[in-house]
Amino acid sequence: QVQLAASGGGLVEAGESLRLSCPVSGSIFSRYSMGWYRQAPGKQRVKVASITTRGITNYADSVKGRFTISRDVANNTMYLLMNSLKPEDTAVYYCNGDPPSGWFRDRWGQGTQVTVSS
Repeated sequence: QVQLAASGGGLVEAGESLRLSCPVSGSIFSRYSMGWYRQAPGKQRVKVASITTRGITNYADSVKGRFTISRDVANNTMYLLMNSLKPEDTAVYYCNGDPPSGWFRDRWGQGTQVTVSS
């Protein structure tokens, strides 16, 4: 099955930035809202950002003002720009549909690890 593969994670210091990428076909962009999710050790996976088919974005309070979700339809890629990273942003980050149901239910990839040191 095709899975959505997030990439771009790494180890950074607090205050630094990272940009995550997720290849998504244009047909998916035009039909579904998409989101970025994260799962910290010992916690449930939560949505941190989403973007609708019309490009309307929404953010969890914990990342609002620091993270920016975007999509490049021409290059079939969704991004998550993460600025001013904090140690509490440490998690495995995933991309998937919003909501991650139906066709998206089994599309969780391995995610990409983001580790922020203090």
